[in-house]
Amino acid sequence: MADKTEVPVSNPPVPEYSSDDECPVKEVDLTVPKTDDPTMPVLTFRMWVLGIGSCILLSMVNQFFWYRTEPLTITSISAQIAVVPIGHLMARSITKRVYLKGSRWEFTLNPGPFNIKEHVLITIFANSGAGSVYATHILTAVKLIYKRKLDFFPAFLIMLTTQVLGFGWAGLFRKYLVEPGEMWWPSNLVQVSLFRALHDNEKRPKGATTRTQFFLIVLICSFCYYIFPGFLFGMLTSLSWVCWLNPKSVLVNQLGSGLSGLGIGAVGLDWPTIASYLGSPLASPWFATANVAVGFFLVMYVMTPISYWFNAYNAKNFPIYSNELFKIDGSRYNTSSIINSNFQLDKKAYAESGNLYLSTFFAMTYGIGFATLSSTVVHVLLFNGSDMWNRTKKAFQKEKKMDVHTKLMKAYKSVPPWWFHVILVVNIIVVIFACEYYKDTLQLRYWGVLLACAIALFFTLPIGVIVATTNQAPGLNIITEYIIGYLYPGFPVANMLFKVYGYISMTQALSFVSDFKLGHYMKIPPRAMFMAQVMGTLISVIIYQGTAWRMMETIPDLCDTSVLPSNSQWKCPMDRVFFDASVIWGLVGPRRIFGDLGAYSNVNWFFLGGAIAPLLIWLTQKAFPKHRWISSIHMPVLLGSTAMMPPASAVNYTSWILVAFLSGFVLFRYRPNVWKRYNYLLSGGMDAGTAFVSVLIFIVLQYRDIKLVWWGNNQDGCPLAHCPTAEGIVVEGCPAYG
Repeated sequence: MADKTEVPVSNPPVPEYSSDDECPVKEVDLTVPKTDDPTMPVLTFRMWVLGIGSCILLSMVNQFFWYRTEPLTITSISAQIAVVPIGHLMARSITKRVYLKGSRWEFTLNPGPFNIKEHVLITIFANSGAGSVYATHILTAVKLIYKRKLDFFPAFLIMLTTQVLGFGWAGLFRKYLVEPGEMWWPSNLVQVSLFRALHDNEKRPKGATTRTQFFLIVLICSFCYYIFPGFLFGMLTSLSWVCWLNPKSVLVNQLGSGLSGLGIGAVGLDWPTIASYLGSPLASPWFATANVAVGFFLVMYVMTPISYWFNAYNAKNFPIYSNELFKIDGSRYNTSSIINSNFQLDKKAYAESGNLYLSTFFAMTYGIGFATLSSTVVHVLLFNGSDMWNRTKKAFQKEKKMDVHTKLMKAYKSVPPWWFHVILVVNIIVVIFACEYYKDTLQLRYWGVLLACAIALFFTLPIGVIVATTNQAPGLNIITEYIIGYLYPGFPVANMLFKVYGYISMTQALSFVSDFKLGHYMKIPPRAMFMAQVMGTLISVIIYQGTAWRMMETIPDLCDTSVLPSNSQWKCPMDRVFFDASVIWGLVGPRRIFGDLGAYSNVNWFFLGGAIAPLLIWLTQKAFPKHRWISSIHMPVLLGSTAMMPPASAVNYTSWILVAFLSGFVLFRYRPNVWKRYNYLLSGGMDAGTAFVSVLIFIVLQYRDIKLVWWGNNQDGCPLAHCPTAEGIVVEGCPAYG
């Protein structure tokens, strides 16, 4: 609660800089301030209250939304905007009395006006709550879907060590990924711009509103509106009007359903549908939106219809869109029947049940994932390789030139490397202990932990360089699943843990490094940043697990799609896909799905196709240099556009693309001043208002099992979209063919 910020080393003067000290990246030079006030208070009472409060609130709300059929991630931008009026109110109303005056413990609850550095640290706390604890998937998959025992303490160890392991990797590489000006982390410039906008002295423009007033208006409007799609009129989630033309036709249902079909004409009129999987469309530049739109069109309206109606991989035996697992006769695969008492694959039972099949759409999305991985590597090498290499060489030079921001940060005590080393070593020891002590439950052995750590250690730096310079991050989840799936088949929990420690810990590391860079830009004392990240991580893990555990106990049949009604709000689509992946890669194993023993071995050719695609674009660009639009074709973004499908459905994409087009193209091009002033505030207000009313609806109505039953709450209105169309395949509620 002390008002004293971290005191600069020997209180040196602020370094002077000249034009030679300009940042090596123009975008940073234009966006990030080149000044600092080392005396500005940081560790204030306001920071602690609002930071911890934001972390707790976002952790609870995001875990709550994680289980919903239309999951919504409330980003830290919502808290970043919402705490501004509260911070100013606390600065005006809290006593300025100085306690223990004259002693070394002197402090005050109110050191003066609410400042930008307090605000940044509050946002760092909020980032911990906004970033999901991915290991919650393991807890959900084991307890709710596999329906196996997983006690609270080993689950807590998994969730905590996953997050903290990433913190250790971040500490090892921060010198190379934070300090050099060449490592500029483009996504941070959005928050830097927002911080500066929120702390500019602003007078209300004539005939307009201040930023704070606009945010509050949007929050109230979104709060009031979401009562309709959230409770009174659920069909607003997906208005699939094409199905209404002929609701008894399977073909029309497949074409028009926004939730279970191609979603032609489908649109969602509620914010969670729009922003639940792809993030806020208001934060997407038009270049990225266009690539996503083209990628979605090619996958959903070219590849999917062709593969389905030409019956690739017996596509007509299954729904046109589904993330379920099937037998060849179109019935759902009973995964519990092929698991023995040791929670491993029962090979005899699997042979009796027959091979596991996916909907062709689901299988093809794995192929697209393969292609995205290889295309990302090739694209970065071809289009960014020389630039990245030059910047990386500069970053690793012993006598490297410091940019102005690194010079300014020399005024503060740095975090000793041994702090991170201790955290990393202790954490790995705890992980190995947990896996060995709870080996019957967790299945992963010590060698698997060490191999996962080796993969994360190897990839964190090169992928960190890619993200820091191009804002594109290749996904390693498929690679980690593939490796452990071949090395250790038949163990689903081991596969999940290996992916979490090998892939997610790296993702967490890059998130932490990104926060370090944000603090670097905003001149936050490194030790204060360290404290906020460590505390935010610990608090978020506790709140995420506590919220998940409580929801498992209070919501009947949570995530059990075999029991839940079709319009249920609690289908847990993200967890279902994670579970499916654990069956495909862990329980059954890649060899029985994508290898010589499976039906989908040809899907591996997508790796080659993904590698060739950027090469073709690069060669075309070289052949036609005057056509600048060719350079805007970004194959990793285009191919990876449907990475969230499933669980995302067509209506999530059609609605997102529409809003992103209106914001990133129409408003940005024709009303740039309006876009600059209100765009991000609109996004934050929509997030915040929807979050508050969703929790209120749950507590007041849904928790008490109060429902409104009428046709307007029959989501989608396309009852036959899930039906197969092959002859002889019989599914309850569907017409039979042949």
